[in-house]
Amino acid sequence: MKHPSFKINTELLRQKLKEYLRSLKQWYSDTPERSLLEAYQAAQSIRNIEIQHFANQKISSASADYTENVMSYWQGYLNKKLTIIKVRLAEFRLSRGIVTICDSAVLEKLKFIDEVLEKYAIKDQLVYNSTSLPSSQPIQSNLSEVKKQPNSSNINGVKVPPLTQKTGALPRSIGRTINKIKAELSPQAEEDFLRNYRVSRNRTKTAMRFLILLITVPLLTQYLSKQFLVTPILDRIRGDNEIQLFLNSDMEIEALQKLNNFEEQLRFQYLLHQAPPLSSEVIKENIKNKAVEIAEEFRIKTNSAISNVFADLISLVAFGAVIALSKREIVTVKLFIDNIVYGLSDSAKAFLIILFTDIFVGFHSPHGWEVVLETFAEHIGLPASRNAIFLFIATFPVILNTIFKYWIFRYLSRLSPSALATLKEMDE
Repeated sequence: MKHPSFKINTELLRQKLKEYLRSLKQWYSDTPERSLLEAYQAAQSIRNIEIQHFANQKISSASADYTENVMSYWQGYLNKKLTIIKVRLAEFRLSRGIVTICDSAVLEKLKFIDEVLEKYAIKDQLVYNSTSLPSSQPIQSNLSEVKKQPNSSNINGVKVPPLTQKTGALPRSIGRTINKIKAELSPQAEEDFLRNYRVSRNRTKTAMRFLILLITVPLLTQYLSKQFLVTPILDRIRGDNEIQLFLNSDMEIEALQKLNNFEEQLRFQYLLHQAPPLSSEVIKENIKNKAVEIAEEFRIKTNSAISNVFADLISLVAFGAVIALSKREIVTVKLFIDNIVYGLSDSAKAFLIILFTDIFVGFHSPHGWEVVLETFAEHIGLPASRNAIFLFIATFPVILNTIFKYWIFRYLSRLSPSALATLKEMDE
């Protein structure tokens, strides 16, 4: 019979869960207006700085006579507000498709934001290209966007001609080299380098902190919820009653095997004269005590498996919450990973692709998948069905292999043709 206090706690927990889901739904429905408002406020902050300190001109050293440190401060402030505007506008576009809003005030705010961004679109694109891509591949990363618009691409307000379009008599690489030399010899080259260095350093710190948070939060949530929430509730419900000692037949077979091994060990010790002769009653008593010990062990193991299911669900919710509340950090992590990937040599890219494909879809990968699936089944207390495991191994790695091959054919050939050639040479 359940304790009355437990029923009260269950009802309170259900009410809190309903209130949380209701508030979550309300929060999501308010996402477009909230995101647009934050972007509008950031644009207003930029406009106020322009009016108060730069004579209603764009924030740059050409609009006002400030020292280097002062301009570095204003430039950092500008970059921060522009990042807020971009992220919030991205949230607005994503949520606008599900939650429809129609208001003249929305159009006015979007118009105001576009007027502010129009002054900084070109410079922001140039800074982004110089910090997120290596100098040897300035156009390849935007190849997918260029292919979508064969006549002329417009990325953040910057006109980019198609790759098949001839821009002059000289190759584009020579023009890029000349432009790079001009940029390095310009008076603002050192200031731009320091600013890009600060942006890159802050981005790396933010990305590393978020990746660590993304790993530690689910693990800690799973451990703490299991130890202090799920397991106490489960022990209180099940108690010492033998409701279901074994979750599956594999546990029962394992328990019987342990008991048989103990009985055979007693006989073996007696035959080797390492133990005094025991009467049948003493042997039965020892076997009975061992059976009780094994039953307690598997009762704890059963409770642990059931607790793992609920604790894993809670940790999954925590992981989703971290993802949902960290859209800005996700953008930063994406830029950080792009810098690392584009900074690798072609041989390193080909090596990593071969390593991952051989681990997950290679010749020896079925053994690894088998171990992973058996461990996961034991973790949540399910029987390790050989047929289900073999069916998974026969289908899922094949699907992964198809996805890998399509990605290599569709994207790698465009992003890095030399890496694709190196990959083919290494495969052969």
